[in-house]
Amino acid sequence: MKKKSVSLVLSSGGARGLAHIGVIEGLLEKGYEIKEITGCSMGALIGGMYAAGHLDAFKEWVSHLDRIDVFSLLDFTFSSGGFIRGEKVFNELRKVIPDCQIEDLNIPFKAVATDITNSREYIFEKGSLYTAIRASAAIPTVIKPLTFEGVDLVDGGVLNPIPVNLIEIRKDRLVVAVDVNAPIKPRPLNHSYTENKSALNALPSWVSDLKERVGGVFPKVKKEKADKKAAKSKNMSFLDVMNLSFDLIQDKLSDLILASNRVDILVEVSRKQCGTFEFYKAKELIELGKEAFFENLEKFDQQNGH
Repeated sequence: MKKKSVSLVLSSGGARGLAHIGVIEGLLEKGYEIKEITGCSMGALIGGMYAAGHLDAFKEWVSHLDRIDVFSLLDFTFSSGGFIRGEKVFNELRKVIPDCQIEDLNIPFKAVATDITNSREYIFEKGSLYTAIRASAAIPTVIKPLTFEGVDLVDGGVLNPIPVNLIEIRKDRLVVAVDVNAPIKPRPLNHSYTENKSALNALPSWVSDLKERVGGVFPKVKKEKADKKAAKSKNMSFLDVMNLSFDLIQDKLSDLILASNRVDILVEVSRKQCGTFEFYKAKELIELGKEAFFENLEKFDQQNGH
């Protein structure tokens, strides 16, 4: 190829989507130029930050979050639409990275959300970047839907968890897709993050009911025995059933999307790599993403005689 240019597709996946940062860094280190980005949920956030020229600032911010920081960004509510409002984290981000208009970004960018009012995809190609990201990342039953222009928008992963179909297919560009919900074994992480258990133990008593809902945020004090795990699995909460069902649907959709669209390099990260809210593992997840990209790029080069 005369030009090492790429169309990049970034999947949903909560904190696992921090691996997207590592993939972007790997692409740049190898001399590729990212010409276009489409993203869903966390993929929309990372892709949007890069397209706006603020990925380094975002990486610096997220890499310094510990467990208590993550918890403090979760603005809990007892709304029936979701138990997290989803506004506080974006208010904090705006203090570090200003909002901008998608049409003014350095790179063409699209974020996908789901319009549950009209049962269709909602594609953001213009307007507020943060509005697009907030809508795309509204995990059903977890984060409240965003009401925008008279419709309710939720996570784009409901219909399109890895939006390969939104990119422009060109002969002079590679299509690189990153799926952080892959049904593969998790990789070992270097646990360099620190735990502040005393601070966690000092949290208000009402938080205990929420621990199971945001499981990845909180460390488990003791390892459960196999029989206790089995018993627990038989008594899943309504939220557990909803989230596991959503995961299964996403997996099947991702398989169909990837089978139906051209992808030159597919970078996969295990769905079991970490919990949805384990953002305090940022440094490790970013490095993991870069390593996974380099491995798949090497396979691609070998297959194509580069």
